[in-house]
Amino acid sequence: MKYVIFIIALLSTTSCRYFNKKKVTSKDIISQEMQTFNWDEVDEYPYISSCDDSNTSELKENCFKTTITTQITTHLSNEKIVVTQDINDTIRVTFVISEKGVIDIKAIKSNPLTKAQIPNINNLFINGLQKLPKIFPAIKRGQQVKTEFILPVIVRVH
Repeated sequence: MKYVIFIIALLSTTSCRYFNKKKVTSKDIISQEMQTFNWDEVDEYPYISSCDDSNTSELKENCFKTTITTQITTHLSNEKIVVTQDINDTIRVTFVISEKGVIDIKAIKSNPLTKAQIPNINNLFINGLQKLPKIFPAIKRGQQVKTEFILPVIVRVH
């Protein structure tokens, strides 16, 4: 009987390590989530107040892109731009829409000839984008997030 109790006691003390569970910390969970998180897509695209009546997120996205393109095109076409050489350039405007729906222009890239012929080109883009109606930020997992866009604008002045 002594041997049976001794064997049971020995087994119970040595087998406890088999029942140990790995402790999962919140840091481990966050690290694992960050690896599977798709940073390039949002659940809901940013949209402009004039696009509220669009039913699907695809329609809101198209309305957003169309409204921004139309706003910039209209603003630039209303400006009197006088040049001494023909301009045919694709200007890349990089801007961010913050979590609060505020536009922040990060960069405006154009060739040196365009900048020399139209020195106020940056201000024209800034003024055009700031005349947009209210913008609602993108949504990712129920949170408002900032999004970055690159808007290519073809400028032809003769």
